[in-house]
Parts: sequence; C-alpha cells; structure tokens
Amino acid sequence: MNKFSKYVGLDVHQETVAVAVADTAGEVRYVGEIVNTPEVIAKLVAQIKRGTGRLAFCYEAGPCGYTICRQLRELKQDCQVVAPSLIPRKPGERVKTDRRDALSLARLYRAGELSPVWIPDQAQEALRDLTRAREDMKHLQR
Repeated sequence: MNKFSKYVGLDVHQETVAVAVADTAGEVRYVGEIVNTPEVIAKLVAQIKRGTGRLAFCYEAGPCGYTICRQLRELKQDCQVVAPSLIPRKPGERVKTDRRDALSLARLYRAGELSPVWIPDQAQEALRDLTRAREDMKHLQR
C-alpha cells in the first residue's frame, strides 16, 4: 500500500509553477499554473489536501533553489527535489512544455523512478552561492 494518497509534480520557474497531481488510483491530471509566491503555494497545498491523506511533492533541481521545498516541509508536507539529468525520458521525446514536465514528474514520482538530491540548509546554500560567485569573478578576471 502506498504511504501517500496523492503525488504532486511541480515544474518550477521564477514567476510561475505548473502543477500536476497523480492519484494512487491511477489518474494523472494537470491542475494548472500558479504564481510562485509562498501564499499561493500554501493555498495550493490546502486545496489539494482537502479530504485526502498525505501528499508528496517533487520538482526538478534548478536555478530557483530549494525555497519551495523548505516551505512545503514547514507545512508538514513531504517534498523531494529530483536530479533533472536522472529523469527517465522516452526516446524521441523532445518537446518540453511546463504541462508535460509537471505531468511526467507526478507520474514518475508515483512510480518511484525519480532520484532525489541532497537539500542543503540555508547557510550551506548561501556558502555555495558565494563560492560559485567567487569562481565566476576569478574566471572573468582571467
């Protein structure tokens, strides 16, 4: 038996988040696109959670960082950030849209085929960003 009742795939961008939900019954549906703000994400969690058990969220690691993951964990939700390079892709599947990515993430997360990445705390993430900025400046100086 699955320990989660719904698996939520998020395709995260700076301004927007595309959302898809995979039920344990087999249905995968696209919920839509929301604004990427903490208030709207909290409202989304409440909307999806209505009348169900535990939720599991996932999204691809990227330039937006781990703020959404931290927020979801503060809301007592399970959240995994997955490695984009390890997401299984069908041969010939070249068209990428936010909707397709969100649906694929929800489906693959429910199937257990995604590899999570380590999530640093805020201090570790700030130190990593500083180190990367320093390396960029050294490269530009040369």
